[in-house]
Amino acid sequence: MASVTQQAVPRYAIRGLAARTPGRSEPHRNWGRPMNEENFFEWEALIMGPEDTCFEFGVFPAILSFPLDYPLSPPKMRFTCEMFHPNIYPDGRVCISILHAPGDDPMGYESSAERWSPVQSVEKILLSVVSMLAEPNDESGANVDASKMWRDDREQFYKIAKQTVQKSLGL
Repeated sequence: MASVTQQAVPRYAIRGLAARTPGRSEPHRNWGRPMNEENFFEWEALIMGPEDTCFEFGVFPAILSFPLDYPLSPPKMRFTCEMFHPNIYPDGRVCISILHAPGDDPMGYESSAERWSPVQSVEKILLSVVSMLAEPNDESGANVDASKMWRDDREQFYKIAKQTVQKSLGL
């Protein structure tokens, strides 16, 4: 018998989600997949540091957590390794427009087109996060220290980012 969690989302929706997501055997640099067959609401992901940035060569594991009303509401994403970035909270949670609930931004910062919509894919989320790593948004800082350093001391920011890359590789 399926659990209540598994019954909440139709199986065809789960299959469609998995089918549209790059896996390890595909030539994508970044990937995401369900952590196990029992729970399609928790996915593991790997983000590769974008080329020609201070995060290049890094391999950053993350978890995508899908809500029961997915795809109406966005998943949440959290890095499971140490990350130092203006748009990543110190606990690893990712702060990016595509993962914000649909509709207008009460603060007036983001347009509704930048926010979540049910037509978004896991692949688009992963690509958006890679883009965020390459081009931090210090006006919407989740990590105040990283935002301040990005603005005021870019050389020190790069140094810490490169240390993060080394840690991600176990060096």
